[in-house]
Amino acid sequence: MESVKPSAVTPSKSKLARAFAKVLHVRSVSEIAEVDRLKNAKIDPNLNDEEGNMLSESSYKDDEGLQKKVAAEALLAKLFASISTVKSSYVQLQYAQSPYDPDEIEAADRLIISELKILSELKRCYLNKQFDPSPERAILASESKELLSVIKTYKIMGKKLESQLRHKESEIIFLRKKLDETNRQDRLIEKNFNQSGSLSVFDNLYISGLSPSHFTTILRHIVRSVRSFVKVIVNEMRSAGWDIDASVNAITEQNVVYWNVDHKCFAIESFLCREMFDSFNSPNFCLSNESLPDKSELQRSFFARFNELNSVKASEFLALKPRSAFAKFCRVKYLKLIHPKMESSFFGSMNQRNLLNTGEFPDTDFFKSFAEMAKGVWLLHCLAFSFEPQASIFQVEKGCRFFDVYMECVNDEMPRLESEPKVAFTVVPGIRIGKTVIQCQVYLS
Repeated sequence: MESVKPSAVTPSKSKLARAFAKVLHVRSVSEIAEVDRLKNAKIDPNLNDEEGNMLSESSYKDDEGLQKKVAAEALLAKLFASISTVKSSYVQLQYAQSPYDPDEIEAADRLIISELKILSELKRCYLNKQFDPSPERAILASESKELLSVIKTYKIMGKKLESQLRHKESEIIFLRKKLDETNRQDRLIEKNFNQSGSLSVFDNLYISGLSPSHFTTILRHIVRSVRSFVKVIVNEMRSAGWDIDASVNAITEQNVVYWNVDHKCFAIESFLCREMFDSFNSPNFCLSNESLPDKSELQRSFFARFNELNSVKASEFLALKPRSAFAKFCRVKYLKLIHPKMESSFFGSMNQRNLLNTGEFPDTDFFKSFAEMAKGVWLLHCLAFSFEPQASIFQVEKGCRFFDVYMECVNDEMPRLESEPKVAFTVVPGIRIGKTVIQCQVYLS
């Protein structure tokens, strides 16, 4: 059997087969490329249709998210606008209370109720996801509404501040009139001082009629008597040949700079007041063994002491009642204030001191001047414990900043400084009477 041999392929047929295969190959490649192009078109976010609209799936999602965001902003804008309206209406309601305005109160009440209903509706829309179809316009309207509410609030607050300002101005006018009346009374009281130093203006005074102006009057009397006694001491120092500068340094704090040499008398005045007012805030003052009445009678007892001494000369009272509380006070203060060496240097003996130790009182100008000063301090103490609330004294420490509400400067003629002056020492203590303050007198360094 003969073997079958493949037929021979002619050259023309082989060319045709190769061309046909090549065409098929090119077509398959182009089809694959087209499929790939279509696949890429589904995910390309930059491909647009003929009208220029986004065709990608992500673009639709972005549009939907943007719309939701704008709708939420519109809802919040409405919410804040309503809250601002409620706030301004509440301010209007408060302002209409005083003075009472029923029409304004009713209008504010209606507006608050209306806005509360709007807030309730906004809550319902949010829960049901019902948003405004025109959110941009709703945002502008809400912002305008909120701005008008804020303006309304500021206008009402401005009216309230104007009302308060008018009220304060009326108070200032009233207090100025009261101050003028008090100053007039003080000047009248000062005219009633007689040469003995007695305060005749207090002769018909009742305990219910006490006022801070009475403390001011007595304190001024004390300042006069203290300064009078300072002059007596300085004259005695000069007569005895004392070094006044060394004496002043011995009784005051060191490193005090005086604006004037004559101002050193303020240091002596400060020393006298410090010693005379020592223990002032205690009912016993400096008399530890002195018995006091019951608390219920304490106020009337001190007022009785005040009336007993007020219209009498200090020296006459001491002669009449050498065992009285005031006599004991004078004895204790003199022995503490006037050093034995000072008395011996001034008068060549200690006779006055010896008389006081035996229960008697010297009849000298020096002691009379001291007794008049002591009388003023004693009367002020009696008045302090006759008053309700009880009055007390205060002093300012060295180095404190000057504050004119509580302090009065005794050296007003000093030059003005760029820096704030400091207190060198207190000359005359101040007085607190409840909420009222009588300024203390200070020397500024």
